[in-house]
Amino acid sequence: MAGRAPLRAAAAGIIIAILALVVLAADQFAKHLALTNLPYEQPVHVIGDFLIFYLIKNAGAAFSLGSGVTWVFTLALSAVAVAIVWLGITRVRSRGWAIVLGLLLGGVLGNLTDRVLREPGFGVGHVVDFISTPWMMPAIYNVADMFITTMMVCVALLVLFGVRLDGTRDRRKASASSGAED
Repeated sequence: MAGRAPLRAAAAGIIIAILALVVLAADQFAKHLALTNLPYEQPVHVIGDFLIFYLIKNAGAAFSLGSGVTWVFTLALSAVAVAIVWLGITRVRSRGWAIVLGLLLGGVLGNLTDRVLREPGFGVGHVVDFISTPWMMPAIYNVADMFITTMMVCVALLVLFGVRLDGTRDRRKASASSGAED
């Protein structure tokens, strides 16, 4: 993998765009299915208490925090989306970063779409959440949330392992991790 040439700007942008669109489509399709097939605020036990579908419309962030300032989340999601697009156009030449940022952008756009297009109105729309795994965490979430969370872990790992946006490695971190393996 070390012998691979860096991506061209267009290739990085295409990877990011395609992955973002796939995640956005999957998220919005899953939300559509939830809205048309699940009862509102009533548990549907899919796999006992392991996986429960519980449809809600969330005005806030995680754990419904900040439900009175929904517009702040719209601005934050917009800023993150713009930052990812800007990085994709100007800096990303690493396949790993392109994949992670594309999947992250898709999750961000999934929830941003809800904030912009769903009731009660533009910029303050409620996010459709319907997945509950009480054994893992006391939250109800959606497909976009899963991508946002897992890709933020991947961002942390890329940073931890010293992988730069251009695909090169930070020598200090690379030598520290190889020294730890000895």
